[in-house]
Amino acid sequence: MTRRVLVLMALGCALVAPSFARAQAQDNTNNNQNRRGNFDPAQMRERFMNSIKEQLKADDDEWKVLSPKIEKLMTAQRDARAGGGGFGRRPGGGGGGGGGGADNQPTTPVAKASADLRTALDNKDTPAEDIAKKLAALREARDKARADLAAVQKELKEVLTQRQEAVLVTMGMLE
Repeated sequence: MTRRVLVLMALGCALVAPSFARAQAQDNTNNNQNRRGNFDPAQMRERFMNSIKEQLKADDDEWKVLSPKIEKLMTAQRDARAGGGGFGRRPGGGGGGGGGGADNQPTTPVAKASADLRTALDNKDTPAEDIAKKLAALREARDKARADLAAVQKELKEVLTQRQEAVLVTMGMLE
């Protein structure tokens, strides 16, 4: 290549680069707004359910039977995990782990028992016997939630093909 061609190519790149950078920045801004500002949990849940339907290779008639059972399973899994804690607390005073409603109040027995225990632990003057009672209540709520989850999983397994069951096991939805 001649020096003249190289200079023209460099000049062309120098002229195009700022336009490309602005377009890229605009695209990134739009993507960030879509990720944060327009989050729709119902739409996300619908996409997730459609993905499960596709992975199970369920036709519409099968899906009418499976869908409510899978929804029930997802709710039972969420309820069994609620109040799982972790370290620290969520902003707004809620304990870790989930199970809170729009007003950040626990909505499941596990989340409520976990919040009650966290409140007792936050007060350094709470007697040990009160902590023991709240800890026992949390364990009892978790045991019941796990039993409910096992029953829901069993009910779902009864209507699945072997392949569908295997798909849900690989997804972590079934044991």
